[in-house]
Amino acid sequence: MERGHLAARLPDALDRARRPATQGGAEMATEIIEVRGHIIDSLVLPRILDEILNHAGNFEVLDVDIGKQRMDVSYARIRVTASDQKQLKEILAAVRDHGAQVVGEGGVTLAQAPADGIFPDGFYVTTNYPTQVRYGEEWIPVEHQRMDCGIRFDPQRLRAETAKFCQVRAGDWFVTGSTGVRVVPPGRSRERSIFEFMSSEVSSEKPKHAIIRELAQEMREARAAGKKNLLVAGPAVVHTGAVPSVVGLIEAGVIDLLFAGNALAVHDIENALFGTSLGVDLEHALSAERGHEHHIRAINRIRDAGGIRAAVESGVLRSGIMHACIRHGVEFVLAGSIRDDGPLPEVITDVIEAQQRMMALTEGVQIALMAATALHAIATGNILPATTHIIYVDINPGVVTKLADRGSFQTVGLVTDVGLFFGDLLEQVRGPEPVAPPRPRMRRSMVAAGNGGRRARR
Repeated sequence: MERGHLAARLPDALDRARRPATQGGAEMATEIIEVRGHIIDSLVLPRILDEILNHAGNFEVLDVDIGKQRMDVSYARIRVTASDQKQLKEILAAVRDHGAQVVGEGGVTLAQAPADGIFPDGFYVTTNYPTQVRYGEEWIPVEHQRMDCGIRFDPQRLRAETAKFCQVRAGDWFVTGSTGVRVVPPGRSRERSIFEFMSSEVSSEKPKHAIIRELAQEMREARAAGKKNLLVAGPAVVHTGAVPSVVGLIEAGVIDLLFAGNALAVHDIENALFGTSLGVDLEHALSAERGHEHHIRAINRIRDAGGIRAAVESGVLRSGIMHACIRHGVEFVLAGSIRDDGPLPEVITDVIEAQQRMMALTEGVQIALMAATALHAIATGNILPATTHIIYVDINPGVVTKLADRGSFQTVGLVTDVGLFFGDLLEQVRGPEPVAPPRPRMRRSMVAAGNGGRRARR
């Protein structure tokens, strides 16, 4: 039988709101839906029943076949009833997001975009779950899956892909309504994983060393499988003294991409040029004389050199995270904001351009490690599919809870100091230190010699 700590909710849900398909002599709108997969262990079935009840609908479970082994899939067939067609349509749209499908449903309906940047009325809004659309008798997977998009469909090439507002062009065909759309929520991993035992409530009382050890292993496995690891980092990574550890991770080959803002790059370069971050000497934790000027002078030095890459190649910039990215071919996106000083030449100040650049680079990302940057973490999370594993690390439990609460087993949060976290992660990535050979036991004569030639007292 599949495991699931909330599966006990199912009997309670089944006892609620079972009514006939007529009420007060009036016919009620009804449809039969089905769902299959790891629907018990991943709590998909209870969520579907909750959606029906939350939308004032009713249900009758017609058939349930629960897998006998952990790897077996389960199946449920449910009659959904509502007071009218409008209410039923709302219920069906809600349960589709959890993978339910109407039995005998037809293909998708399409409409053309009326102008650039404008979706047609009633367009389907995507989740970050893997999605398929039915055209004719064929189910076609949606490419570049991400949330809060429309689904652009090419009837000639039989290709479906997500599109944001900035990608909509007049005349493009888009899926409207939810008919013929199938969502496949990812279930719990069938293998032991950090994302399985960390999917409980966010707390500072976590076995951090064991968690980081598992994360290091998964990052190595992702690289071995040809996938990419993404680091999304804020300036606190520099403030907490984690620069050497992050550089070590880049040099170890487990970081493929870096998303950040102007601040991370500026303070990393300030540290490389002046040994300070926000004017604080990182070695002695004391404010440097006129240290408040250092980040401005660092920006000026890089702008004078022609940019970060030019500064590295000319020898102006000789260390730090940005230096390591250039030297080891790690692609980065620095997305600007209204509060930035400078900014540095490589910072993208057009938010749409920055978003499109980030979307282009996230294809193939298996693990996204986000540390001490709520703004960039949220922005990145919005363009990643649910199949990407996300780890968010911050000293603030409230921020970690906000980022980790994405309704997915693929997202976990860890409350800890990012400086300590990256140091431990680098140690785990590098592997255990070689065991030193045992020291030779001292002979009695050596002990005596150590006592000025006198025999040691018993």
